[in-house]
Amino acid sequence: MGHRLSGLALAAFLPLHFLMLGRALGGAEALDSSLKIAELPLVKVAEFGLVIALAVHLAFGLRVLAIELLPWPARDGLRLRLVYLALAATALVGIAFAV
Repeated sequence: MGHRLSGLALAAFLPLHFLMLGRALGGAEALDSSLKIAELPLVKVAEFGLVIALAVHLAFGLRVLAIELLPWPARDGLRLRLVYLALAATALVGIAFAV
């Protein structure tokens, strides 16, 4: 479910990103006004959320690939530990971006 939600968040971001890029084609003044919007605190928080969504999407995508391509041992708890490892890696990416 996290993979789907993060994918939807990234898909919602793309039209906004293309709109900003399109405004930049209007010249230096249009680019400056777009960059002023990017300095707003709400946009900064949204950028952080975007990086988290990207990291979550990557982690869950790797999980899907591992489930499909790798053999899974029958030992109890291994899958859960791997999921926790993926979540920890995702959190580290978000923290590294914030620092």
